[in-house]
Amino acid sequence: MPDDLTKKHPQDANKINLSQQYEIDYWTEALHTTESKLRAAVSKVGSSVSAVKEYLRKH
Repeated sequence: MPDDLTKKHPQDANKINLSQQYEIDYWTEALHTTESKLRAAVSKVGSSVSAVKEYLRKH
């Protein structure tokens, strides 16, 4: 079954899914960051929201 693209919130609030644009949009706004910084953070520390928040806070 395809994803419901009308969704505005992540399916898993503890993980960042960079393969869905609506999730990227949600997380960039929620974390007050850019898409490139979000992608860099996920690349460094994984998709855990808490790990990404900590990484962005330090960098």
